[in-house]
Amino acid sequence: MTKKVAVVTLGCPKNQVDSEIMAGLLAQDYSFIENPAEADIIVVNTCTFIQSAKEESIEAIFEMSCFKESGTCQTLIATGCLAQQYGQELMQDIPELDGVLGTGNIDEIAKLVQVCEGTRTTLIQGGTPDFLHNDLMPRKRLTPDYLAYVKIAEGCDNCCTYCVIPYVRGRFRSRSEESVIREVQEMAAQGVKEIMVMAQDTTRYGHDLYGELRLPQLIHQLARIEGIEWIRLMYCYPERFSDELIETMRQEPKVCRYVDLPLQHADNKILKDMNRRGTIEEAETLIGKLRDAMPDITVRTTMITGFPGESEQEFQTMVDFIERVQLDRLGVFAYSQEENTPAGLRSDQVLPEIREFRREQIMQIQQEISLVRQQRWVGRVVSVLLEQKQPGGRWMGRTEGDAPEIDGQVYITGTQTSLQVGEMIKVRILEADSYDLIGEVVS
Repeated sequence: MTKKVAVVTLGCPKNQVDSEIMAGLLAQDYSFIENPAEADIIVVNTCTFIQSAKEESIEAIFEMSCFKESGTCQTLIATGCLAQQYGQELMQDIPELDGVLGTGNIDEIAKLVQVCEGTRTTLIQGGTPDFLHNDLMPRKRLTPDYLAYVKIAEGCDNCCTYCVIPYVRGRFRSRSEESVIREVQEMAAQGVKEIMVMAQDTTRYGHDLYGELRLPQLIHQLARIEGIEWIRLMYCYPERFSDELIETMRQEPKVCRYVDLPLQHADNKILKDMNRRGTIEEAETLIGKLRDAMPDITVRTTMITGFPGESEQEFQTMVDFIERVQLDRLGVFAYSQEENTPAGLRSDQVLPEIREFRREQIMQIQQEISLVRQQRWVGRVVSVLLEQKQPGGRWMGRTEGDAPEIDGQVYITGTQTSLQVGEMIKVRILEADSYDLIGEVVS
């Protein structure tokens, strides 16, 4: 009988794409299943971005190791960023692991599984990560049929002082336009309606490969693909967000009026210490341009509280920026001291309890801002992509202002019997809170 394999994914959507590539490669020789409790082979694709992500990944490995003890699982493998950074340590400290695979050679997953079956003598862990997938590789999407993640580049050259991504993902490297377009064309043929276009630094796309920023040109071509209805841009660093890209978003109706701009802080001294490019004034100007071009755009960002050396005054600068700019969505992380990073080696670390206290302060402020921003949708008719039918017949979906598994939902009143998952419908918004909307179907 064909052995069964399951892939458990931790971390960001970019990691999800890696899992789908590995699942596609493994599905050629094994039977792919979703429930790891029933699998002969389990692959845990890990994350190492911050301390909580590391802990979650290790907990997942230990949880999956229980299936080895019960006799269900025969082979357990760790892959991804944590495996790239701590491969040897994982093998030494977790005897249930049969092998690890770094980010630099995920295309060797099938080979590693074959070698590891029945032995624990082989460790395949990448040196310098240089793997870059293309549309010719088998890929088994693990998302709903109507949604797909499209990773247009890999790695990062920014070297922010708090971040390990350049070390575990390697240098920035773009896929060719032709490869991305062919992949999305195939997705559209499979029924995909929404694509999430992303990279570690999405707005940098093409600079390494073509000598110029090519995201606007790529978007124009993706928008021509029949069947694709929403194109969502994620992880767009502000310093490379050109006027041409703004105009492209404005012109193309398929591009969601949504943008994810990871700012990380609002004090210029802290931004410089983080090795972030540009100033907060330039970022604020960009947000103004986006709102002038697309008044309905939803702007999302992330902030880090308690970065080494952050004073009360510098924290207050962040608060003032958030209250002044009135962002639609804001994710806040308390600074995580990562080993072997310049920021992690600094002696002026902010106490963990202060980092967390400041994070909670920002979240409380943002909750009130989001409530006000959400109210502008009440009484308006919006397009909603249906995602789930709830008990009792009520439906749940998303607007173009809501990224999957990150932002809010739209809850649709009444019992609708003729609707289907993945369908795009018109909904009149009746109520709004800080996160979600409630509406009714417009016939």
